[in-house]
Amino acid sequence: MKTKNTIKDWAEDDRPREKLLARGPQSLSNSELLAILIHNGTPQRTALDLAKEVLELGSNYLSDLGKLTIAELMQVKGIGEAKAVTLSAALELGRRRQTDKPARLQMAAGSKHIGEYLQAKLKDYLYEVFAAVYLNQNNHFIHYEVISAGGITGTVADPRIILKRALEKNAVGIILAHNHPSGNLSPSRADEFLTNKIKEAAKFLDIKVMDHIIVSDMGYYSFADEGLL
Repeated sequence: MKTKNTIKDWAEDDRPREKLLARGPQSLSNSELLAILIHNGTPQRTALDLAKEVLELGSNYLSDLGKLTIAELMQVKGIGEAKAVTLSAALELGRRRQTDKPARLQMAAGSKHIGEYLQAKLKDYLYEVFAAVYLNQNNHFIHYEVISAGGITGTVADPRIILKRALEKNAVGIILAHNHPSGNLSPSRADEFLTNKIKEAAKFLDIKVMDHIIVSDMGYYSFADEGLL
C-alpha cells in the first residue's frame, strides 16, 4: 500500500513550522497550528490530516475544542495519550492567557472587563459553577475563587462562605458570578433571590455586592447593567 506523503515532502512554504517561522503564527490556520502541536502523523495520514479531524471534534471551533477531555481527543485515530495531553495543555494555556492579569480589573468603567474575564474563566464548564471576585476599596481585584460546583442545571452557593472569604481577604466589594451551561443568559428567580440574599447580608459587614454576572458561550449578563442591584 502506498504511504501518504508526509509534511516533509511538501513545498517548504506550505509546511506549518516553516510557514510560522517565515510569516509568523498569525499566518497559520487553526488546523496548521494544531498540526505543529501534534508534531507527526501516521504512515497513512499527515499531522495536518489529524489536526483537521481533531478540529472537527469541536465543530471547527477552538472554544468547543477546549471543552473536550483527553479521552475524547483520543477518539481520533492517530491521537494517542501524549498528543492528546499536548493539545489539552495548549488549549488550557490559551484559556489562561485570557485571564492572566486580573489585577487590571476594576469596576469604574462598567462590567465589560470583568464580564469578559469571568466569561473566559467559567464558560467552558459543562456543569454550573458559582464563583466570586473580591475587590478592595478602589474596586481593584484582590482574589477570585470558585465557591461551589454542581450539576448541569444548578449549584448551591453558601452566602456564609462568600462573606467569610471577603473578611479573610479584607475585601469591601464582591462580584458574584456563575455560568449557564445551557447558553441561556437570563437570570432565574433563584438567581435573583440568592443575589438579594447575599447583598442584604453583606450590608451588615459594610461589604457591597457590586454585580452578579452570568456567563455562557453566548456572552455575559450583568445584574448591575440591567438595574437589578
